[in-house]
Amino acid sequence: MRGFLVKEIAHHTKINLSYDVPEPQPKKNEVLVDVYSGGLNFFDILQTQGKYQVKPPLPFVLGAEFAGRIAKDSPIPPGCSFKPGDRVFGAGQGAYADKMVVKVESLLPLPDELSYDQGAGLYVTWPTSYEALVGRAQLKPGEWVLVTAAAGGVGIAAVQLAKVLGGKVIAAAGSQEKLDIAKRYGGADHVINYTKPDWQKEVLKITNGKGVDVVYDPVGMIQASLKCIAWKGRALVVGFAAGSIEKIPMNLVLLKNISLVGVHWGAYARHEAKQTGVVWKALLELFASGKVKPVIYSEVFTLENLSQGLAALEHRKTYGKTIVTIRKDDKAVSAKL
Repeated sequence: MRGFLVKEIAHHTKINLSYDVPEPQPKKNEVLVDVYSGGLNFFDILQTQGKYQVKPPLPFVLGAEFAGRIAKDSPIPPGCSFKPGDRVFGAGQGAYADKMVVKVESLLPLPDELSYDQGAGLYVTWPTSYEALVGRAQLKPGEWVLVTAAAGGVGIAAVQLAKVLGGKVIAAAGSQEKLDIAKRYGGADHVINYTKPDWQKEVLKITNGKGVDVVYDPVGMIQASLKCIAWKGRALVVGFAAGSIEKIPMNLVLLKNISLVGVHWGAYARHEAKQTGVVWKALLELFASGKVKPVIYSEVFTLENLSQGLAALEHRKTYGKTIVTIRKDDKAVSAKL
């Protein structure tokens, strides 16, 4: 079968498509999946460079997020609610291939309203944003929310979810193109270019001097955002896409009586497994209702040009979720924007 194989660790994104990858064999509590689409993530790039915490033995097939079908010849573990042919999405190791094995607990049913391309980018980004805003920030209707990197995968999801929850959203990004994406597909109320000097003053002007109640930051811009956070505001630490981990002056936290709140969705399965079910129930209902919709980057890649997709992601040229289509969608839904 085909698979995007990592044969050695490199300091640059140089990996190759192989046409003779052995078909994976399911173990206990695993199923075999025919992969239709995969979602590209920045951590995939880190994994090729040996910088990610998950380090499979070489050689390994790259990719984590996917959408597809349970294979016809897949064994079904006892107690598993899925059956061969079911449309599913989730995450595991080896998504950039024709087939992969996935733990049953890492599978969810793909809503009929969504295509495989749309489903391939759900598993990491959407629950991160939902739990951040609902579980950690406890966002209330009418509150102001600042979302940095608002056109990115988690950012555009956060913009949509904050709007659905009744928030007033200020989307921040580094180019007019990405600000337009956040407004058009996310529904942001206002947009701010954070490459401009003193952009925080514009945020304060928009909020009539109050500042924002919630900061959602996957970039590493918490310190800069504290200049425009409100009294008793909540700053959500979602990630450090800019590459460096911030050191926050704690006097700012004290003087504004604010909360710094961490969001590590990947650890919920280990520490708070019940909450994952609560979050996914709410999200699947939102997808079925059409109130929120996955945003996909305009160029959908294939296994043959996947390196180009990873390079575009690495250099921050993409928006929304970047997708690789692995096989033809037999239940086509228009997903491109």
